[in-house]
Amino acid sequence: MSLAEEQPLSHHRVLNRSGFDSQTGVYNSLLQLGEHYKIPTRPDLDTATFVLSRFPDHAAESRVALIDSATNHQVTYAQLQRSIYSLAAGLYHGLGVRKGDVVFVLSPNSLLYPTICLAILAVGAVLTSANPLNTEMEIAKQVMDSSPKLAIAAPEEMHKLLPTGVPTLLTTRTSDENALSVEELLDSCEPQELPETRPTQSDTAAILYSSGTTGTSKGVIITHGNFISLMQLLRYSMDVTSSNNDVFLCFIPMFHIYGLIFFCMGLFCSNNTTILMQKFDFQAMLEAIQKYRINNIPAVPPVILALVKYSEGGYDLTSLRRVGSGAAPLSKEVSDGFREKFPWVELRQGYGLTESCGAATFFISDEQAKAHSGGSGRLLPSYSAKVVDPQSGLALPPYREGELWLKGSAMMKGYFKNEEATAATIDSDGWLRTGDLCYFDGDGFLYIVDRIKELIKHNGYQVAPAELEAILLSHPHILDAAVIPLEDEETGQIPMAYVVRAVDAELTADQVIEFVAGQVAPYKKIRRVGFISAIPRSAAGKILRKQLVSQSQQKVISKL
Repeated sequence: MSLAEEQPLSHHRVLNRSGFDSQTGVYNSLLQLGEHYKIPTRPDLDTATFVLSRFPDHAAESRVALIDSATNHQVTYAQLQRSIYSLAAGLYHGLGVRKGDVVFVLSPNSLLYPTICLAILAVGAVLTSANPLNTEMEIAKQVMDSSPKLAIAAPEEMHKLLPTGVPTLLTTRTSDENALSVEELLDSCEPQELPETRPTQSDTAAILYSSGTTGTSKGVIITHGNFISLMQLLRYSMDVTSSNNDVFLCFIPMFHIYGLIFFCMGLFCSNNTTILMQKFDFQAMLEAIQKYRINNIPAVPPVILALVKYSEGGYDLTSLRRVGSGAAPLSKEVSDGFREKFPWVELRQGYGLTESCGAATFFISDEQAKAHSGGSGRLLPSYSAKVVDPQSGLALPPYREGELWLKGSAMMKGYFKNEEATAATIDSDGWLRTGDLCYFDGDGFLYIVDRIKELIKHNGYQVAPAELEAILLSHPHILDAAVIPLEDEETGQIPMAYVVRAVDAELTADQVIEFVAGQVAPYKKIRRVGFISAIPRSAAGKILRKQLVSQSQQKVISKL
């Protein structure tokens, strides 16, 4: 049985293998799932049951699931399964957590994080996770919105939850004898069968907070059916790309949809081994690759850029076979630079967002990725898309830029307690408006241009910051860069660049401006430059442009 067949839709309305239907304006996936990967339709199936059912059988129960890169501590699949059932028993019988209760998780990456997430889902409770870098005020806001019955927090994050009054279970033991921890529950609770009252595919599994497609942070409602669909698609992608026996490196935050899908659920369904880092550190990453002979790294563009700019050498990285990129656009320039420096490593970019459960497109082969450098792959099986003109609302054919609309089995249910934002994002036919400017080529490969709301309007022209950033990053003395709009009385807005210079680089603002001007149309030229020590980014690697816009408004920077 073929795992995947790239069969174009046979209908005469489909153009150039793009999957585009000229009558409906819909792009359909060109990939088909074999029978073995059909998305389960059984309504009473839940996420934890599905993931645990994919664990190795008894003959392979000693297979290693997780290794802590700092301590070398290992967790086998048998130990992980026992821990999930034990913690689920402790939550259900000891702490009274029931189906539908919200459990708030605040912790950096750890060997316990997957156990915590899957145990919460196993009792039918709803997971909501937060960035441990968030402030007390941000934590309080999420707690107020999600109304958790219980919080689970790393000891060093406990102080942020104290003002909320939410009962809190620590992840690890401390000297405080009155503080209960996950470790103690794992030691004291025997594994038990899951509660009889099980969640269904339509029930809420998680509320994940995202800035979303319309601005302020909102709770994205992910159902068990959404998670299960993504697990099947990830299993399919693991098989079709021959990644089942890879050793993966995890530095992606597990609270984020990217880390949650890959490292707390998805890779377990394919019985892979994951080397875990509590947080990203470039030097530690290189050491881990060499020590554990890591094959596969789901990464983000800043990490890939750092590898391109890395010149010190001294580490054996020959075990690497694949590096994936997600969470933010990866430019053609950086992609090509990576392939030139690491010709033996496959680099594949995918596209997804929290509202689509973290995925929507991927590359099925390295040959495709090379031939469509800068692209994000083709639609995953069971997905469809539209490219909609923001002005006219018309669905556009290949090579025409517009807003990406998505539909598929992993699309969110909506925004938590926010009907207005849900209606603004999901239309009456179930199409999710992503807010991303894109186009499909004639072969059905997706190219993300930029966020629509981040386009700079200069003299009536639209300028994509991502295009200028890609050019800036090709400069040998620029380590990182971000482009923002700056208000201008005469032209509306002008492009301004924030640049991180290489150490000891003698690079001036005029030189930066001239470098870009020689490669773009006049209306796209950088007009101002600010030098900065680091570009502010989210945990997933996205540029925090709002911070830079605010900074530019507060500082006086020389004009050209």
